[in-house]
Amino acid sequence: MRLTGGLHGSALSATSHLRSDWTCLSKSGFMCAQLPNPVLDSISIIDTPGILSGEKQRISRGYDFAAVLEWFAERVDRIILLFDAHKLDISDEFSEVIKALKNHEDKIRVVLNKADQIETQQLMRVYGALMWSLGKIINTPEVVRVYIGSFWSHPLLIPDNRKLFEAEEQDLFKDIQSLPRNAALRKLNDLIKRARLAKVHAYIISSLKKEMPNVFGKESKKKELVNNLGEIYAKIEREHQISAGDFPSLRKMQELLQTQDFSKFQVLKPKLLDTVDDMLANDIARLMVMVRQEESLMPSQVVKGGAFDGTMNGPFGHGYGEGAGEGIDDIEWVVGKDKPTYDEIFYTLSPVNGKITGANAKKEMVKSKLPNTVLGKIWKLADVDKDGLLDDEEFALANHLIKVKLEGHELPTDLPPHLIPPSKRRLE
Repeated sequence: MRLTGGLHGSALSATSHLRSDWTCLSKSGFMCAQLPNPVLDSISIIDTPGILSGEKQRISRGYDFAAVLEWFAERVDRIILLFDAHKLDISDEFSEVIKALKNHEDKIRVVLNKADQIETQQLMRVYGALMWSLGKIINTPEVVRVYIGSFWSHPLLIPDNRKLFEAEEQDLFKDIQSLPRNAALRKLNDLIKRARLAKVHAYIISSLKKEMPNVFGKESKKKELVNNLGEIYAKIEREHQISAGDFPSLRKMQELLQTQDFSKFQVLKPKLLDTVDDMLANDIARLMVMVRQEESLMPSQVVKGGAFDGTMNGPFGHGYGEGAGEGIDDIEWVVGKDKPTYDEIFYTLSPVNGKITGANAKKEMVKSKLPNTVLGKIWKLADVDKDGLLDDEEFALANHLIKVKLEGHELPTDLPPHLIPPSKRRLE
């Protein structure tokens, strides 16, 4: 998978049983190529043209670019916006594109690409500037997720942040890989959005119908209502406790209403609204349970092939041989090299029958200044035989795990086989 700065905006749509295809939206229309690529068996990738900036923005594309992206945004599962770290710029067109993605902010992810081309200090400034710029355009309480890295197969120009780039790459891959698995639930969420929009639409149409005169002055009244549509929105929002985010675009709605005959609009039908409310309150909940049940019975669907397989297994997987993974390929127990040092401490803690109590172990372990929640997890991992005591090997293991955590690595959920003390390993 190659994500380059030229792809300033791309959309990923995950569906089941798709042919392997790649679609590009260009100035002249659609271009489609069929490729024998396993990645495209589970997702479809829609690549948009590069965003124009500077003088190029004056060039006409021949179609409403923002409107086309808005149409796609309603139908895809993930939207990825790409920026170059060495030439960060949100042009007027890019700003309009992001605004066109309103109500789809939950689908948006951002990639700060080519981050290996700048030094760490400059990268921090660029990241801050990007977040500040996006915060002015994407009006959501949650901060948009930004992945930092160099998403191509070329060597890193400045390798200082290699570990960060690897971690970010894996997080992005995991996000994309989850798309097929959660596609049904996202479609259900889209159904909820459309139902709410239909309900709001009914309130708007009925309000316009109610305000229209029976005989004279229909055209002038229509113009007045269209111009004051924002006030009608606010009134409906207050009277029916509807979120502002559920309303259609004011500008777009005003344009559509210009050509409509308000006298032909239908009056509000409370029974139909009650049916929609019942569907949202009860039917959707039952559907969600059914979706989850069916997903649990189906084989796991993840994106496979290409770069998704390149770093998932083997020694080049993220974090392989580091932290709790140190010594995974060694014949000798990795804790053994530091065990003499840990043994000296162990025998000062008054062991009885070769073991120390939890209270005595705690006196030493709290010197690490790690939180009790972390030390409690280390205790559970180190007490391999679950007898509530630590022998010399288990105590050495506990200190090794403390060292792993203090070096900034995460603790494993379960003790890896290579960390199990030699005396506790089952004989094959």
